Amino acid sequence: MTDELKMSTKYQPNEVEAGRYEKWVEKGLFKPSGDKTKEAYSVVIPPPNVTGKLHLGHAWDTTLQDIIVRQKRMQGFDTLWLPGMDHAGIATQAKVEAKLAEDGISRYDLGREKFIDTVWDWKEEYASVIREQWAKVGISVDYSRERFTLDEGLSEAVRKVFVTMYDKKLIYRGEYIINWDPKAKTALSDIEVIHQDVEGAFYHMSYPLTDGSGVVEIATTRPETMLGDTAIAVHPDDERYQQLIGKTVLLPLMNREIPIVADDYVEMDFGTGVVKITPAHDPNDFEVGKRHNLPQINVMNDDGSMNELAGKYETMDRFEARKAVVKDLEAEGRMIKIEKVVHSVGHSERTGVVVEPRLSTQWFVNMAPLAKEAIESQGTEEKVNFVPERFENTYMRWMENVHDWCISRQLWWGHRIPAYYCQDCDETVVSGEDVTVCPKCGGKMKQDEDALDTWFSSALWPFST
Repeated sequence: MTDELKMSTKYQPNEVEAGRYEKWVEKGLFKPSGDKTKEAYSVVIPPPNVTGKLHLGHAWDTTLQDIIVRQKRMQGFDTLWLPGMDHAGIATQAKVEAKLAEDGISRYDLGREKFIDTVWDWKEEYASVIREQWAKVGISVDYSRERFTLDEGLSEAVRKVFVTMYDKKLIYRGEYIINWDPKAKTALSDIEVIHQDVEGAFYHMSYPLTDGSGVVEIATTRPETMLGDTAIAVHPDDERYQQLIGKTVLLPLMNREIPIVADDYVEMDFGTGVVKITPAHDPNDFEVGKRHNLPQINVMNDDGSMNELAGKYETMDRFEARKAVVKDLEAEGRMIKIEKVVHSVGHSERTGVVVEPRLSTQWFVNMAPLAKEAIESQGTEEKVNFVPERFENTYMRWMENVHDWCISRQLWWGHRIPAYYCQDCDETVVSGEDVTVCPKCGGKMKQDEDALDTWFSSALWPFST
């Protein structure tokens, strides 16, 4: 036998598989026939993000899907497995911005249009890589139906759903405390915040009563936010502080008089039983502030530096300001003690920086009525069956404790919010079509600069495709 005809003693996948997948695709073997006499079976691929290459988890997951799809095809079903990819708003933008930063360029240097063009180039590069990887795995998808979450058809679906939900008062614009990423300069959802245990401190400080009768002690892990304090609070049933309710204290370093209020939010047995209230920098304080009509003083810029409302600390980075505030409190004799602690601190999943709770005007989904329907549905024949069953309890806890979903992001890559504001009057129009002229005064309209959270569009994937 000649060397050319010898069979290798080992399986050589590169030799055996070369060109085979391409032939399958060329012959249209993965396309449904359209035969109406056959029962249809379809799967939409969970769209991978165009942030980079696929990993082993994708290979495992798509192989499991492929097993089911191929089985259904062999059983005679008219089968479609629809491929596609997700634009992955903040994740992709963060990757592209990091790449630009290596050359000392920011998105603001490029401007919105050029930056988006740059991200599209990134998308094309990694979409090609992902398709090559799909081919390596050999998944039986119909490429003629491939979709991308920023395709025009899918974008139209996003606008339609937004407008419909807005008309039903399920979407609104409001000012609340949100998770803020000072590096990406955008709001984040709760699941984009990763909590890590870090070494920090409880800073115990004294606030003097303005009537000269003494001081009250409070403790905080974020002393730089005291510059935005608008009250301190005690529990209404705490006998230690009954005589303080209604009095005022002088806010150290800022020399601003602020009230002492009574609120059930305060835990009597935690710390000193007295808490500082900073409505613009803490979600619980925000709610206390609403109940007592307190001012909301935001002392930080969107990059985490201190603004003009922070007094002499203006322009300092938030952590530099923390050190300066502590030093100045010590100099004034207002720092009682510094107690080292290890505590959980939220970090941005995308940029790794410490997340800042911050008062901001954003767009939200009104979750209460949606959660109510989901809870009620679990008591009917249409209920979702969870495997294992115990996860139904987890689901119900989520639904019962849900809060409104912040869906706006201060990003350029993504579906832009279909809201338009008049430059001459206070008119706001939410529409699936571009609005250039104000229907109220005839003035010029400007579209909202923000983009939608990726999940607003990704959640529509089974419907929009």
